[in-house]
Amino acid sequence: MTFATNMRFKFSILALGLQILIIILFGIFVKYDTQHFKIPQNSTGTTDTFIALYPFFQDVHVMIFVGFGFLMTFLKRYGFSSVGINLLIAALGLQWGTLMQGFWHLHGGKIEIDITKMINADFSTATVLISFGAVLGKTSPVQMLIMAILEISIFACNEHLIYFLGASDVGASMSIHAFGAYFGLAASAVLYRSSLKKSHDNEGSVYHSDLFAMIGTLFLWMFWPSFNSAIADIGIHQEMAIINTYFSLAACVLTAYAFSSLVEHKGKLDMVHIQNATLAGGVAVGTCADMNIGPFGAMIIGFTAGIISTLGFKFLTPLVASKLKIQDTCGVHNLHGLPGILGGIAGIVAASMGAKANCSPGMQGAALAATIVIAIAGGTITGFILKLPFWGQPPYENYYDDSIYWEVPLEEEEHENNYQEDHNKIKMEA
Repeated sequence: MTFATNMRFKFSILALGLQILIIILFGIFVKYDTQHFKIPQNSTGTTDTFIALYPFFQDVHVMIFVGFGFLMTFLKRYGFSSVGINLLIAALGLQWGTLMQGFWHLHGGKIEIDITKMINADFSTATVLISFGAVLGKTSPVQMLIMAILEISIFACNEHLIYFLGASDVGASMSIHAFGAYFGLAASAVLYRSSLKKSHDNEGSVYHSDLFAMIGTLFLWMFWPSFNSAIADIGIHQEMAIINTYFSLAACVLTAYAFSSLVEHKGKLDMVHIQNATLAGGVAVGTCADMNIGPFGAMIIGFTAGIISTLGFKFLTPLVASKLKIQDTCGVHNLHGLPGILGGIAGIVAASMGAKANCSPGMQGAALAATIVIAIAGGTITGFILKLPFWGQPPYENYYDDSIYWEVPLEEEEHENNYQEDHNKIKMEA
C-alpha cells in the first residue's frame, strides 16, 4: 500500500527555508580567519596551518560522507535513503554546526573560519549521523532535518561544557560517539511503536547490501586515525593520537572476529559483527588518543572494545528491544554507545595515571556523566517533537523502504515484488 507523505511542500519549504536562514546568518556572523592561517615553525619560516591540516579534514570528510553513508546500506530496500539522507544531513549539519559551535567562540562578534572550525563542523555532523543509525528506516527526511538542527544545537552546548570542565576528549569518545548514540536511542524509544515487536519483512540484508555496507566499514577503519588526531595539538600529541588509534583498531579487529566466531552457530562469522564491532577500537581510544598510554595501552582498549561491541550485538540488542522498547536499527549502542563509555572510562584511568598534563580524572568523569544525561534528555525531547503527526513519518508497513520517499527504478521494484511473491509462496507451503 502506498502512503501519501505530502513531502513535496513539507520537505521543500523546510529545506529551502533552512538554507536561506543559514545564508543570512553566515552573511551576518561568518568571515575568514586571515590572522591565524599561519603559525610559527622555526626561525626560517612559517607553516600554513590550513594546508597542513587539510589532509586530516579530507580524511574526516570521507568518513562522514562515504564511511557513515555506506555503513548503513545493509538494509535490502533502504540503500538510497542510507546514502542519500546521510548526504542531506551532513550538508545541513556542517553549516549549522559551524554556527552553533562558532557562537561559543566569537571574535569581535564574528565567527572566524579556519580549517579547525571546518573539522569541528564535520564532527558535529557525525553526531547526528550516529543518531540517524538508531532511527534508520523509521523516519522521514523532514524529521531528520529537524533532528539535525536540534541535536547539533544541544551538542554544541555539551561540547562547550566539556571544554569548560577542562576535560580532554580529542577523539570525541564522549562528546560525539556516546552523545550521538544515547541521543538517538532516547529518540528511538519515544518513537517506538508496538508493531515493532514483530520482525519487519524489510528489516534485513541481502548479500549485495551487506557487501556495500562493508565498503563503509573499510573507509571508516582506514581513516579513523585522522578522525582521532585531527584537532590534537600539532606535534607529539597528534603523533600519539595517530599511533594509538592505529594499534587500537588492529587489536579490535582480531577480537571482534574471534568473538563473532565464538558466539555464532557452528563458529561462523556474522557480517553484522564484522561491519561494526571492528570499528569499536577507534571509538573507544578516542578520549585518550593523544595521551601517553603507550601502544600496548591502546591495544588493551581496542581488545576490550571488540569484545564489548560483539557481545552487545549478539546479546544486548535483542534485550534492549524487548525489555526497554528501544529498536536500534544499526546497533549504535554497541558501536558508539558502549565503546564511547569505555573511552570515557579509559580517559579517567589515563588521567589518574598522569598520561596527560593538566588532565583531572574528576573532570573526565564529570564530562562523561554530563554527556550521557544531556544526550538522553535532549534525545527524549527531540523524540517527542519528531512524534508530532505532521512530519511525514512513514507507517509501520512502509518502514525500511526507499520507495516511499524516492523514485525507485522500475526493474528494482519488479525484482522486489517477485522476490516477495516467491517468499510468500514458500511461507505458505511451509
